Amino acid sequence: MEYFVEKDSVVRQIWGKGDTILFIFAGASAEFALNKAVDWLYFTGRLPADPLGRLFSTVEYARKIVFSEKQAAWRAIDAMATIHAAVEAKRGSSIPDWAYRDVLFMLIDYSIRSFEVLERKLAVTEKEEVFEVFYRVGYRMGVKGLPDNYKDWVIMREDHLQNNLQKSHFTADLFSQYRKHLGVVRYRILLEAQTLIVPEKVRTLLGFRKTSLLKPVLGVYKLSRFVNADKLLKELIMPAAYKSEIKALDSVTSS
Repeated sequence: MEYFVEKDSVVRQIWGKGDTILFIFAGASAEFALNKAVDWLYFTGRLPADPLGRLFSTVEYARKIVFSEKQAAWRAIDAMATIHAAVEAKRGSSIPDWAYRDVLFMLIDYSIRSFEVLERKLAVTEKEEVFEVFYRVGYRMGVKGLPDNYKDWVIMREDHLQNNLQKSHFTADLFSQYRKHLGVVRYRILLEAQTLIVPEKVRTLLGFRKTSLLKPVLGVYKLSRFVNADKLLKELIMPAAYKSEIKALDSVTSS
């Protein structure tokens, strides 16, 4: 059986651990709020109404792709394309190609950043692996203007960061929704995680400090994983309503 992502790929390592995934979406949630096309996420009302539910539904799609055999992964990608096409039809306009690229670029960048924060530095060949997986996702979805290789992606990613982000009333509202759904303490943890993981441009636009308060405690957290205390910590970080989803984050599909 042929899989969309090889079993020994670093991409499976990245997307097979709950803490790494939570950091990926901590970063993405910050950058989403700044994206000039964030109004598309507000069009259906799903994101501001339930940002955590949206997070876990997105995780489910990503994990289906990463851990599925090739045909099942194609079907999951096609389903995403169909959902976006329906939203475009309802609104009567098309999501810009650069906005689609931004989402793919975030998945590539934060996959790399999160793994390096929590695990180890990735080799260039491993970063190229991450790029290649999400390039195939974008290509299948028909996203135009994708870079051909990791080296070109690095250049285009920086260009997108400089030109496609802005602080707006959507930014303030989305962070307000994060606080509402997480509560004050968990919201503060989210902000520190975002400060730790986001690129400099995002950090500057959001007015974050250069250094996160989480940095000194990362070593302790890494040690906690050896005694399974990290599972308890993840449940403390996320609301009880998402307990089953949190447990599922570490359920790596072996097939």
